[in-house]
Amino acid sequence: MPVGIGYDIHRLVEGRKLMLGGVHVPYERGCLGHSDADPLLHAITDALLGAAGKGDIGEHFPDTDPRWKDADSARLLKTVGDLIKEAGFEIENIDANVIAEAPKLGKFKRKMEARIADVLEIRTAQVNIKARTNEGCDALGRKEAIAAQAVVSLVKR
Repeated sequence: MPVGIGYDIHRLVEGRKLMLGGVHVPYERGCLGHSDADPLLHAITDALLGAAGKGDIGEHFPDTDPRWKDADSARLLKTVGDLIKEAGFEIENIDANVIAEAPKLGKFKRKMEARIADVLEIRTAQVNIKARTNEGCDALGRKEAIAAQAVVSLVKR
């Protein structure tokens, strides 16, 4: 069973909309990045690529390419989901952590799971999102950034 791991972190800045798991989360700051800077979708995208042996997100969607400026990360995830299907894989499971001191994400987790499942055309039960804090430690704990980790397992069709 191929397994992949993904990680992403983005600084929080004013003047950006906060997107997590393809869901807009109301907050006074958003993640800074070339695309819409959704760290959860980026971590999942990277984990899918890794599990399928297809490189990493930077190879497929480089931040030096103007095509990806302000891109919807759900579009990137969909592209990679299609790529792994074409390579003969199906998603078995996605498990992810969002690490953020704020905002509180409990009421958004199910929406994120549903959005990710919809984009990847899988069952919501195959996606599990957990919200974590960093207990006040480092940039995450000081509310300067949001990070995400993801593990995915695939099965060969």
